[in-house]
Amino acid sequence: MKIVLAYSGGLDTSVLLAWLKETYRAEVIAFCADIGQDEELHGLKAKAAKTGASKIYIDNLQEEFAKDFIFPMMRAGAIYEGQYFLGTSIARPLIAKRMVEIARKEKAQAIAHGATGKGNDQVRFELTSAALAPDVEVIAPWRDERFRKRFPGRAEMIRYCEQRKIPVQATAKKPYSMDRNLLHISYEAGILEDPWFDAFAPANKKMFTLSVSPEDAPNKAEYVTLEFRKGDCVAVNGKKLSPLAVMRALNKLGGKHGVGRVDMVENRFVGMKSRGVYETPGGAILHFAHRQMESLTMDREVMHLRDSLIPKYSELVYYGFWFAPERLALQALVEESQKNVTGVVRVKLYKGGIYAGGRKSRLSLYNPEIATMEADPTKAYNQDDATGFIRLNGLRLKVAAKVKR
Repeated sequence: MKIVLAYSGGLDTSVLLAWLKETYRAEVIAFCADIGQDEELHGLKAKAAKTGASKIYIDNLQEEFAKDFIFPMMRAGAIYEGQYFLGTSIARPLIAKRMVEIARKEKAQAIAHGATGKGNDQVRFELTSAALAPDVEVIAPWRDERFRKRFPGRAEMIRYCEQRKIPVQATAKKPYSMDRNLLHISYEAGILEDPWFDAFAPANKKMFTLSVSPEDAPNKAEYVTLEFRKGDCVAVNGKKLSPLAVMRALNKLGGKHGVGRVDMVENRFVGMKSRGVYETPGGAILHFAHRQMESLTMDREVMHLRDSLIPKYSELVYYGFWFAPERLALQALVEESQKNVTGVVRVKLYKGGIYAGGRKSRLSLYNPEIATMEADPTKAYNQDDATGFIRLNGLRLKVAAKVKR
């Protein structure tokens, strides 16, 4: 049997690799996706080999992540429960997609992941596999009683590695868990399980990686221009950039000014509430600027229709239905809505805030001659017409009011 394992080289996945090989008498192929986590990947191949992997893939997927996952989601204006920019959610289908591709290439019968039975990631990995490779088995050790019984805690994992001379560095566990990629960093569990705990207090500054606290941000505001073409940002401050380069540039600018920090209690797909703290500096700027561009160029009814679908689209991403037919159908509507979302937006970054500083487009639907409070030189709007408009819209209200008497 061959198994493709999502592998990071840390304690958990090192134990998983050895345990899978031992329990299933399988050949284990390790896979690590470089999606901008900024972790040291040097020496990972040797570590995986010493742990028992027959082969390891270390694939740089950052460009694909930005172009084919982050940008389509931004075109949809997706944000889960009004706050979460879906940084972890959107990364999982890409990782699972690549695992399936490797499984096909290596003729593996299964893929395996280290997601726990309480979280969302297990669903995201497995729904992606179901959509792309229904014949490939998925192994989830944390849902296997044999695994949980053998490793009830971190101490048992460390002892297991010592006994088998598995090369892992056992360090003191952080008081929270972190997950980083090109779009964000998430912090959860540990001390953050108390929703009253103030993650943004000065004493907790060292927890954050991508951004300074708003209090420590520059005292002078900075203006940034973003150029859009059909809903995608193609240039920052006049410089043409790839989607990956756009994200890197905006992350740096946003982090400098302390924007994109979120602390929320969210609803997990598996049924429980959880508290998450997020840094999404570049994503927050991109999301805001994209909306500004839409406000100028998108038809009202198209915007309202698309906006009514944002909660559903965001939910599909959060739950793991990226490759489901309903998400693909919604994406088709999104792409149609973005045809004229082209132009330039100027934003102001200051002390954790993002503010509109101007927007312009050759495809603008805003006509100052019609919108003016002065006389309309185009005679496109006759104020007398509003009388009948209001009368007809008020008719049903008048009828209802008479009935209630």
